[in-house]
Amino acid sequence: MKSRIAGTGSYAPAKILTNADLERMVATSDEWIRERTGIRERRIAAAGEACSDLAVQAGKRALAAAGLPAADLDLVLVATCTGDYPLPSTACLVQHQLGATKAAACDISAACCGFVYALSVADAYVKAGMRHVLVIGSEVMSAITDWTDRNTCVLFGDGAGAAVVSAGDGERGILSTHLRSDGNLNDLIAVPGGGSRMPPSEKTIAERMQCIKMKGHETFKVAVRNLEEIARETLAANHLHVKDLDLYIPHQANLRILTAVMERLGLPAEKVMLNLDRYGNTSAASIPIALDEAVRAGRIKDGSLVMLGAFGAGLTWASAMIRW
Repeated sequence: MKSRIAGTGSYAPAKILTNADLERMVATSDEWIRERTGIRERRIAAAGEACSDLAVQAGKRALAAAGLPAADLDLVLVATCTGDYPLPSTACLVQHQLGATKAAACDISAACCGFVYALSVADAYVKAGMRHVLVIGSEVMSAITDWTDRNTCVLFGDGAGAAVVSAGDGERGILSTHLRSDGNLNDLIAVPGGGSRMPPSEKTIAERMQCIKMKGHETFKVAVRNLEEIARETLAANHLHVKDLDLYIPHQANLRILTAVMERLGLPAEKVMLNLDRYGNTSAASIPIALDEAVRAGRIKDGSLVMLGAFGAGLTWASAMIRW
């Protein structure tokens, strides 16, 4: 028995924040942003629009694509680092709003790798006997962005993507997943304030410690190396070569990172799904949004060989190989 992706869906807030808009907020320029990141615009959640709201919309679209009622779900997993509350889990809120009355629900916290980590959990549970798992990556990164820091505020956007993982047989399905982490590098990408280490206080708020902090130069080097290594590991585990891939869907973090990985792997642009110019870095939502767009655009068809690759805070990195 294999687990296969039976349907995908995505959702992005209506508000678009362009590079021109950012020029009026911080000392930056459209040319500077595009040259260093490849991003032109990003979506921003409306006031009162929370992580679960985005997740529910993406989840509904994935369920519709799979032709599956929410009541048939066995498990709802939400990958996020910007949940509605510290507790309860955002997944429980989504489970209730979808009407998935028989499903267990929990969040997965692996930052930008969250969707691939959650996909691996879904894969394991389906192989263990579950029938249908809804996997969602949903983020409101604007809630933890320091809009006075020109080095980070240009990077992030909000959105959600989802996939229904169901039991199936035959050759199609999730062939393998590969997960890695290195907590020694936890300070490269972090939100230092707001947790039990540094609870909310006047000091943490004044120093914007509830916002994401990044060491960009160091992160770039590690990201490129680890994305290349785990891609090669995934190919080798499935006795495949780069030329066998129909599509590579990486976490949409930064065009310079992705270009470097493509060059190292020898991947032509037509075999890589890129949409960060329109969404920016949406963390755990990045890969499922790109996956859904690729499916709906016809870039993924029955039998397509698709590889996912992600890198994020933790540090974490992950990949998956799928025969569609």
